[in-house]
Amino acid sequence: MNTIAGARQRRPAWRRRSEIVVVTGASAGVGRATVREFARRGARLGLISRDADALQETCREVESLGGQAVMGVADVSQASEVESAAAMIEDRLGPIDIWVNNAMVTVVSPVAELAPDEVRRVTEVTYLGTVNGTLAALKRMRPRNRGAIVQVGSALAYRAIPLQAAYCGAKFAIRGFTDALRSELMHDKSRIHVTMVQMPALNTPQFQWCRTRMPWQPQPVPPVFQPEVAARAIYYAAHHRRREILVGLPTLRAVWINKFIPGLLDRYLAHFGYSSQESRLPVSPDREDNLFNPVHGDFAAHGRFDRIARPTSAALWLTTHRVPMMLALAGLASAAFAARRKPG
Repeated sequence: MNTIAGARQRRPAWRRRSEIVVVTGASAGVGRATVREFARRGARLGLISRDADALQETCREVESLGGQAVMGVADVSQASEVESAAAMIEDRLGPIDIWVNNAMVTVVSPVAELAPDEVRRVTEVTYLGTVNGTLAALKRMRPRNRGAIVQVGSALAYRAIPLQAAYCGAKFAIRGFTDALRSELMHDKSRIHVTMVQMPALNTPQFQWCRTRMPWQPQPVPPVFQPEVAARAIYYAAHHRRREILVGLPTLRAVWINKFIPGLLDRYLAHFGYSSQESRLPVSPDREDNLFNPVHGDFAAHGRFDRIARPTSAALWLTTHRVPMMLALAGLASAAFAARRKPG
């Protein structure tokens, strides 16, 4: 099923070359927030997700922002479906400039209680979905020798936590795959840029529809950020040739602590890794999950944690403004040195 929507379909010739962006997992959570971020900035969007109804809502939202969107209903774990969606998007919109691999599923469960088909499904969607998206993007970008591929990662790509083994394994795999690809592109002297954006805990609907075997409803590990923080980081990563962006102080902390004292972190997570991921609300016996099929409902970018989620990240601002910050600090240091050398 392919649909096109948008107020910008008939635009003057001089404006027809807005950047063309594909987002997987576009109908909710980080994907939905990312779609909004690009739409506000005039991009034309290819939206990929399993849920046709939710994609229709996302297309209408793009249109309300003055943008244009093509939707491709596809399961990213199926390479043929991703390839078909990519071909349709280029046919409708033109050459793809940016591809954002964001789709994911997870299971909150101790490893001993995981079923093999659950681990396989998390791996197929979260890891192989990223691989399939990357291959579809490269197929189109390599002949043109340009484009950007953004892999949406997580602090959990560096530091695994209990109850999320399948998801952490997939995110670790994405990081390894991306590092290998980056070196190959450098070897080929390619102008295609691949980057990974490592996210903190985010207020998205995944905690309402992920599969869980725990007695209490899942929650993101505090501190929690709004998905718009993630969307701004993805937009920045797509337009700046940075190898990787660590979003938020919690991500920075997780990466660096794990680098130096991983054993101590193992013990800390053994004590606090369970309770920090569980709310005080019991899991409903008729709870639906999206592991194998979409959960239909009124879902968009935000989950149910607006009350505690932070709309900004000082650490992200600093990392995306590090050049002017360094220049300002150098100027201050120079001024201070000159003042000290003044006689009297």
